[in-house]
Amino acid sequence: MAKVYVVGTMDTKGPELRYAADRVRAAGAEAVLVDVGTQGAGQGADIAAAAVAAHHPDGVGAVLGLTDRGKAVSAMAKALTGYLVSCTDIGAVLGLGGTGNTALVTEAMRALPIGVPKLMVSTVASGNTAPYVGPNDLTMMYSVVDVAGLNAISRKVIGNAAHAAAGMALNAIPASGADRPGLGMTMFGVTTACVTTVREAMEATHEVYTFHATGTGGQSMEKLADSGLVAGLIDVTTTEVPDLIVGGVFPATEDRFGSVIRTRLPYVGSVGACDMVNFGAKETVPAQFRDRKLHVHNAQVTLMRTTPEENRRVGAFIVSRLNRMEGPVQFLLPLRGVSAIDAPGQPFDDPEADAALFEAIRSGWESAPNRHLVELDLHINDPAFAAALVASFRAIA
Repeated sequence: MAKVYVVGTMDTKGPELRYAADRVRAAGAEAVLVDVGTQGAGQGADIAAAAVAAHHPDGVGAVLGLTDRGKAVSAMAKALTGYLVSCTDIGAVLGLGGTGNTALVTEAMRALPIGVPKLMVSTVASGNTAPYVGPNDLTMMYSVVDVAGLNAISRKVIGNAAHAAAGMALNAIPASGADRPGLGMTMFGVTTACVTTVREAMEATHEVYTFHATGTGGQSMEKLADSGLVAGLIDVTTTEVPDLIVGGVFPATEDRFGSVIRTRLPYVGSVGACDMVNFGAKETVPAQFRDRKLHVHNAQVTLMRTTPEENRRVGAFIVSRLNRMEGPVQFLLPLRGVSAIDAPGQPFDDPEADAALFEAIRSGWESAPNRHLVELDLHINDPAFAAALVASFRAIA
């Protein structure tokens, strides 16, 4: 039977963790109580802190006995990551704690594949949870009261969490049985026409997962790639890169394209929506950008046209990552425009800015047998460009 790993600091949260494990068992699942305390030996753990710490690359001494609590927590997070990744019988992971333990346990949870249940009961779960969750299927439950003793409230919350974790472990979703491989794609409103055409063409042979390119969307797609859940990517919409370079609200991380470099998956990409940087409502646009060319996409999203200089930087970032890919790669440039509002006569029509983007990629491209740069005299939303993306993927997958 897959087990529920109940994780926390037994030296400070022992009663709460033992109660959670008891409730898991009462719900019919097997519990494994894992101690990640760094300052003292906890009582009653199935897996002692030293056993977890031994999974740190530098050994137990790099984790236990440190006087700096922050360093100790960071080191234990790295050790717990190694430990959980090594386990083959995880049905679910349940963590309990405050800020320190939330950071520690969720870092390790994020290393687990998509689909493995991950539930964190936390004092900070009602605020900005993005740093803890990232692009993962990690569930956070607000503890309401601090995880500091058992009482009428904490028993309810922790018990509900334990029963939820047990339920997920006992009722694992079976594989779909579909014989179609997974395919990741990125989309934005201004590239919808292209992506829809590609998706409809690929659905005959692939199970297509489309991701909204809002920063987390790209990270989620790459998480699936790192987790072995897709057989390739058609990365039409790389708009998160301009937000990273210029300072928009939907930025990629510096690891954008990293999963393709690591996995060598078949990759077809383009520069969809690289003509824009995203901000919130118009009044939230930073002062230094308010005299730029702006387009109100809706009440909550304002787009800013990228300049030739910004596009050169965007292109340089993209091509530097493409040059590191060792799997099969085709990258397509739509020379007549990269988004619905970048077409001739549209608000972001700026041939000079587009030319700077294309030239940066063209000039930085390092030729290799596995990588091909394709330039097409088409707009990104032209049906012929979508057909070229499909043909390119089928040629390398």
